[in-house]
Amino acid sequence: MKYHLITLGCPKNKVDSDGIETLLRTADYRVTDSARDADVLIVNTCGFLEAAKEESIGVLDELARRKRKHQVLIAAGCLVQRNGAEVLRRVPKVDGLLGTRRWMDVLELLGMIRGGNGRRRLQQYDLLGDAPQPVPALLDDPVHAFAAATPRPSLVTGSAYLKISDGCNAPCAFCTIPSFKGKLRSRPLDAIVDEARALVDAGARELVIVAQDSTDYGRDWGEPNSLPRLLAAICNHTDERLRWVRLMYAYPGHVSDELIEVMASQPKITPYLDMPLQHGDPRTLRRMRRPSRPETVFEHVEKLRRAMPDIALRTTFIVGYPGETEEEFQGLLDFARAIEFDKVGAFTFSAEPGTPAAALPDQVDDDMKQARYARLMEQQQPISLRKNQAQVGRMLEILVEGEGEIEGSREPLLLGRSYRDAPEIDGLVLVPGAGGVAAGEIIQVHINGAMEYDLVGELLRGEIFPSNRAAIEFAV
Repeated sequence: MKYHLITLGCPKNKVDSDGIETLLRTADYRVTDSARDADVLIVNTCGFLEAAKEESIGVLDELARRKRKHQVLIAAGCLVQRNGAEVLRRVPKVDGLLGTRRWMDVLELLGMIRGGNGRRRLQQYDLLGDAPQPVPALLDDPVHAFAAATPRPSLVTGSAYLKISDGCNAPCAFCTIPSFKGKLRSRPLDAIVDEARALVDAGARELVIVAQDSTDYGRDWGEPNSLPRLLAAICNHTDERLRWVRLMYAYPGHVSDELIEVMASQPKITPYLDMPLQHGDPRTLRRMRRPSRPETVFEHVEKLRRAMPDIALRTTFIVGYPGETEEEFQGLLDFARAIEFDKVGAFTFSAEPGTPAAALPDQVDDDMKQARYARLMEQQQPISLRKNQAQVGRMLEILVEGEGEIEGSREPLLLGRSYRDAPEIDGLVLVPGAGGVAAGEIIQVHINGAMEYDLVGELLRGEIFPSNRAAIEFAV
């Protein structure tokens, strides 16, 4: 039996897809890159924004239109949990629904579909809306299943995501996540450490810590500042094959002194922090139902930079939020200019049905949103360039991601990331003229050039740090 799996959305979905694949492989399913050759088609959907929802529906519809008679099509993930009834209305050839915290039951769902027992679970699905057909659906939220779920990937090339919790307790007015992810549920510390070890055994040199709010870890069991202890446990219970532990999705106000101390003192933890702030003007932040004291952010940033002078700070902003005046947008620009984040991501506001923000007055028109987005990114570019130029002359370790060729020539080009760059969202280190280094290896590079988002480097006589720990000397 063969399966074809498509993952949409954020890294947290990627973690769940890894778990689904592990379970399928243990049941003797084999992966195929061809949807036509697969016996089972799975789409792990994203339902965070309307655009993501439409992309998920489009992928499902494309597979459904080409689906052969005996193929099974499963819709999984966030969109299913958010609105499974709509998925079935728009893509009636979907054979089964798998919720966000039921990925570990994919084999049970396949058994229900192939065994013709769809009606056994139909009543459960009907609680969310009228089902147009008796499609098996595992959408409930068993506590034991999430706590016990520990994916065991067979192979990792360099970097792997490690999810430490699911759900979110934050009241952000623009966000749909709590409506389908539910409240925060932290995974047991021991289970996370076990998975970290398994990922390292499978080849991970970098672990990227992800959650809806990583700094809220442990709050649901009465220990709201548990993240420092978890990070220390991951570092102390993995061997030297693990080089980087990277922290994503820190919530403003939850970056404690203990967390900063652990980040600064543990060599495996990269001096990098992603802290999505969403805005910089207190008035907009209050309407967002976000922490609205920028002074607190300045204090955190000062502490982080004092403890880790080389830290790379990343944030995300939303522009065009309802009621955002020109004065408030200028407040965002002034805030971003004053802090000088190393990395900035930006999004235009999307009015998601069912969220408080969608019903707010004074919605900003699309043209204004796009204009403000362009202004923010235009301001950030010289800041990012200056931050990158400060790296010129340094020796940096990079995690190799692959190879290419310089445009217009056949000269090889090595692609990697330094500690300053998170996978998929940040820049790269480009090494012209270098090749023959496998993805997942760590090498030292002398930085000799900088652009707004990427660095340029050269290989000097040095050491490669492969996953099998056998040092290889080379010269260019």
